[in-house]
Amino acid sequence: PPGTLCRTKPTDLVFIIDSSRSVRPHEFEKIKVFVSRVIEALDVGPNATRVGIINYASAVRSELSLQSPQSKAALLQAVRRIQPLSTGTMTGLAIQFAVSRAFSAAEGGRAGAPNFRKVAIVVTDGRPQDGVQDVSARARAAGIEIFAIGVGRVDMGTLRQMASEPLDEHVDYVESYSVIEKLTHKFQEAFCVVSDLCATGDHDCEQLCVSTPGAYRCACRDGFSLNSDGKTCTACNGGLGSALDLVFLIDGSKSVRPENFELVKKFINQIVDSLEVSDKQAQVGLVQYSSSVRQEFPLGQFKNKKDIKAAVKKMSYMEKGTMTGQALKYLVDSSFSAINGARPGVPKVGIVFTDGRSQDYISDAAKKAKDSGFRMFAVGVGNAVEDELREIASEPVAEHYFYTADFRTISKIGKKLQIKICVEEDPCECKSIMKFQTKVEDLINSLQQ
Repeated sequence: PPGTLCRTKPTDLVFIIDSSRSVRPHEFEKIKVFVSRVIEALDVGPNATRVGIINYASAVRSELSLQSPQSKAALLQAVRRIQPLSTGTMTGLAIQFAVSRAFSAAEGGRAGAPNFRKVAIVVTDGRPQDGVQDVSARARAAGIEIFAIGVGRVDMGTLRQMASEPLDEHVDYVESYSVIEKLTHKFQEAFCVVSDLCATGDHDCEQLCVSTPGAYRCACRDGFSLNSDGKTCTACNGGLGSALDLVFLIDGSKSVRPENFELVKKFINQIVDSLEVSDKQAQVGLVQYSSSVRQEFPLGQFKNKKDIKAAVKKMSYMEKGTMTGQALKYLVDSSFSAINGARPGVPKVGIVFTDGRSQDYISDAAKKAKDSGFRMFAVGVGNAVEDELREIASEPVAEHYFYTADFRTISKIGKKLQIKICVEEDPCECKSIMKFQTKVEDLINSLQQ
């Protein structure tokens, strides 16, 4: 998007990928896609970020050294050529190889340069047949930052023994190789050096510049409205206020897990905090779904933010299936009805939150919601299916759907939504409509005379 800037800090990055016999050939292809996607987001080159790849099973094979040709095309071609070894799982041996060989100066490592990071990303799906704790400690002591990614039946204790602190940021788990690609976003952010474009003046906003992580947006002073170019401002007066009927549709299926469901509650209340709640401004409703649909509270039941947030915190976890289609139908037929507190003529916004594939058909209900004029946002986490999120989201789809691999990062999505759900009318637009209407009435009167 316009205004985005994400430079990657020069890094010596080595992927350590498990190709033991438990990793099937089609699954190994998924690992290669993940590695390629991370590389695509980096500033690679001899004086920028260098990439190495270690392939291991019972033995260790260097597929790409840090001194190999470091153009993006050459790196991606090298990844495509990698073949699985299909034997045992000697993860400790692979990490030792990284310490003694892959990061060495002889192999292109830049150990003596203080401005360069040394990062290893370990991907494994099993329990190692050798020890990893001591060798990982030696690697970390040598200044290597270790990210550990576990897949399927991996031993989580092993991941924690390998990873750098804080573990929350350096240990990741996915249920299968088919979804490992979704961790790409996390590592793109991990290597991103965020620049405050507003502070550096590297922007083109006419009045106000507002920094966001890795990007910026333009804004206007009071009494001005942002034009469609997203940069310039126009002076105007008047407006019709910011009335809004907002309903959250929250996935309470068993795959979410209790600790993550608490993070979802915080996500809801984060957005509620940004609203002006009253009879004449924002109203909030909440619906939870799993194998069935349950209205937690309708629009207008609570008249202030404090009561809404208290009700959200008390919400109990349903912990069953994922009937997203049924939930969307409820949203259309019931949540935005007058009997459930919806106000005629007030903009309607739905925020759908899910962490997995729907067990029923969503297309008809998703289309009906948008055809009814509801502005629909789709938020997916973990194993959520991005095609389903896009189907739920309003146009332009890119601005109405969000995905993150990790529940712990949904607060970042909350911040983006706080900006996007604002539906206050453009006062200039309102004023123009009134002028047009007056002009038309005058013309009609002239014709009648």
